[in-house]
Amino acid sequence: MALSLLLGAGIGVGLALILSGLWPARLSLAQELVRLRHGTPAGEVSGSGWTVWLGRSVAHPLAQRGLPGAAVRLDLAICDKTVERYFGEKAMSTLVFALLGPSVYAVLVMAGLAVAWQVPVWSMLLLGALGFFVPDLSLRSEAGRRRTEFRHALSAFLDLVVVSLAGGRGVDGALADACQGGSGWALVRIRSTLVAATSARRTPWSALGQMGEEYGIRELSELAASIALAGAEGARVRASLVAKATSMRAHQLAEIETAAQSATERMSVVTVGLLVGFLIFTGYPAISAVLTGF
Repeated sequence: MALSLLLGAGIGVGLALILSGLWPARLSLAQELVRLRHGTPAGEVSGSGWTVWLGRSVAHPLAQRGLPGAAVRLDLAICDKTVERYFGEKAMSTLVFALLGPSVYAVLVMAGLAVAWQVPVWSMLLLGALGFFVPDLSLRSEAGRRRTEFRHALSAFLDLVVVSLAGGRGVDGALADACQGGSGWALVRIRSTLVAATSARRTPWSALGQMGEEYGIRELSELAASIALAGAEGARVRASLVAKATSMRAHQLAEIETAAQSATERMSVVTVGLLVGFLIFTGYPAISAVLTGF
């Protein structure tokens, strides 16, 4: 009976997922504006239908209580995720992890093994709490990786702008030329931001500074402030860009060296563990023979 219920539930969930994939939900106006501004595909903005539906049902009451926090919102912005999708992923992860315990319990019972009913209850609570925080760890890791990629792209972008300014191009022309130098997601966002700033008759540096505040990238905010102080003259702008690009490369080099040293230390820990295991493996027969000889 229990096996039939599990199989029926699995078939029903599979059919529901197939139908949601064949007829995906339409994007709202706000999501379309986000997609046009950042140049992201529609699938990355909307997410899966079930996830967004779950997140939308809990997003409004949690938003009234100030959730998620400012740091999480910055991570969501850099990762192209909405608040609804974030809450939906947390709800889905919690549900999946919570059902692992009862699922294993059902399999053991059908196999004829006697297991106390407290085991699936406690496992459901503990695994559900673990699943609630899994999306946070994934989001933080992805946001850190994307910020690092964005800083590398920004450094290359500034170098291209400096080269264009040295060649006699104006500020707007140099920015337009530098945006065409790559097709990565970071340069696509920079290009979309500059195009939107031109359409709104805003200065490009103020638009980049606002994007730095939205994504939690302080280099963009500092760059916008330094350019605003330098004014619109080409020589001063070029000097500010050269200084900023140099400082960014030095900072990135220091981060790479720190990561390499950390990786080296982790490798030494593994080596010590292998050495200890080898000593135990080779020394145990001798110690056992000595102890059993008395």
